[in-house]
Amino acid sequence: MHYEFGKEWSSFIKDPFELIIDEVDDHRRVKSGTIIFKNGKIPIVDYIPRFHIDHGYVENWSIQWNQFRKTQLDSYTGYPHTGNRFWNNTKWKPEELAGKWVLEVGSGAGRFTEVLLEAGAKVVSFDMGLAVEANYLNNGGNDNLFLFQGNIYSMPVKDEFFDYVFCYGVLQHTPDPRKTIQCIYNKLKPGGKLSLDCYDKKWSFDPWHFPKFFWRPITTRMDLKRLYQVIEWYIPIWLPIDTFIRRIPIIGNFISTLTTIPCWNYHFLGVSSEEKQKWAIMDTFDSMAAKYDQPLSLEVLKEMTKTHEHKELEVFYGSNGVVINLTR
Repeated sequence: MHYEFGKEWSSFIKDPFELIIDEVDDHRRVKSGTIIFKNGKIPIVDYIPRFHIDHGYVENWSIQWNQFRKTQLDSYTGYPHTGNRFWNNTKWKPEELAGKWVLEVGSGAGRFTEVLLEAGAKVVSFDMGLAVEANYLNNGGNDNLFLFQGNIYSMPVKDEFFDYVFCYGVLQHTPDPRKTIQCIYNKLKPGGKLSLDCYDKKWSFDPWHFPKFFWRPITTRMDLKRLYQVIEWYIPIWLPIDTFIRRIPIIGNFISTLTTIPCWNYHFLGVSSEEKQKWAIMDTFDSMAAKYDQPLSLEVLKEMTKTHEHKELEVFYGSNGVVINLTR
């Protein structure tokens, strides 16, 4: 955020405001200050406007994304996992996004923020917890990024403003998915495009689903830091064993499931063994710690979106569950 950031922010912030600057860095970016509205004010802390102060129900991701700040970034891994997921599922084209306003709902550490910025989009991105700080460290030097900490149910941005709205890996972790979809949809301009995904609801007996829901009644009640320590301890021991088991032809996944040991094993990823271990710790913690985890079936998601006005609507199985692509 430069000295001049007030003009750009006023394009999409829904209420008029006045900017009070306390500290600016050598790059003319506002590090601290206050944004004053008619009915209140919000602080800018470490470059980030804080429309929401506490972690709320996303404390686990505040821990996770600051611990694994770079793990999922394509620029760090050299493996286009995030880019492939983004372009294959949204079905958008990079040339479409250049110069367009994109709202990213739930940024995490900024894996998709990076993809959007590389395409030349103007990205308004937020998260409810301190993952925004990891995102700022990863992407904050880009003048096309407008990052804030905020709540999905009280977004301070204008309705019907954004050319594109993007929300992956979030919906199933919100208290009210139907309300979440409505809040996201409201920000999309007529003719704009929305893409969101959600875990698919299936209670299959496999190593990705069964151990997760077997243990969550216990792990979601544990102290988060203690849970992280337990996972960080056993994954390096168990991951090589689990990999050996899963590679047994035909019955490997079945045997791995029978162990009931949660282990998000990405042995098939084209990254180093060290990075696979980080991914395993990260996503095992993700699955065990989230307060809300509400997968939804394709049929339910279709029903949730059918009342929203749209020119085009596609609901399909994507790379991480069910994807909704909609043109308003």
